Amino acid sequence: MTVEEKKQRIQPKHPKLSIQRQCELIELPRSSYYREGLPGQEKPENLEIMKLIDAEYTKHPFFGTRQIRNYLRRQGYKINRKRVQRLMRKMGIQSIAPKPNTSKANPQHKVYPYLLRNFDVTRADQVWCSDLTYIRLAGGFVYLTAVMDWHSRYVLSWELSVTMDHEFCVSALERALRCHGTPCIFNTDQGSQYTSLEFIKVLKDKDIKISMDGKGRAMDNIFIERLWRSVKYEEIYVNEYKSVAQLRKALKKYFDFYNHERPHQSFDAQTPAEVYYGKNQLRMVG
Repeated sequence: MTVEEKKQRIQPKHPKLSIQRQCELIELPRSSYYREGLPGQEKPENLEIMKLIDAEYTKHPFFGTRQIRNYLRRQGYKINRKRVQRLMRKMGIQSIAPKPNTSKANPQHKVYPYLLRNFDVTRADQVWCSDLTYIRLAGGFVYLTAVMDWHSRYVLSWELSVTMDHEFCVSALERALRCHGTPCIFNTDQGSQYTSLEFIKVLKDKDIKISMDGKGRAMDNIFIERLWRSVKYEEIYVNEYKSVAQLRKALKKYFDFYNHERPHQSFDAQTPAEVYYGKNQLRMVG
């Protein structure tokens, strides 16, 4: 068992065992636990602030750290911009507004051009897209990624992770390819998870054209951004999850609802599944 796996087994609020005793039982040096903490672990006040940041950012993704700081101060929190920057960085979010001096991409990670400008998407599996977002728990947070069919808005696959490493994004991509075939184009943002050599290799091995959002362009991956709004306002913000397992169960139920029961006005009240598979074929499968 790795150090990280051992740390995930520690329960800070265990009714009978102290953190020190739990460390002793699984042979984890207590210094290792406190040095880096558990994935997603923060003080209760910071977790509450992160929930507020998440909700405000979902409503106003163009807000930067100054606007978020000002919003939090109006809510009664004595907070500086540096703290907001740290929490937003840990959440994996930043303003979508263009910046005068954007950071250079990792020289080992190629950034691909955006291929969907003035592109007419007319059928399922023509374009897929992916993104990731922050999801709160009662005592921490995790990250959610999804792969979506651009034409139908059908969620092809999704994964949860306690870190923002590229592995869970690769896993979601591989599952979508395994279950649903191959798209012509795959679109993402320029995040390191999607520019990683491992993620790009999966796409290239399938001869899939790679498209990436332009810097500061909010509309380039708009459909999956709308998915996050739906997930958060219809499921995440109205519930409280005590564990990753509980969250995973709730998301499975929600995505089944989203795909097969939730009609879209833009599709004349059809569901994503009806658009993706076709109504007649869906009836035959059922």
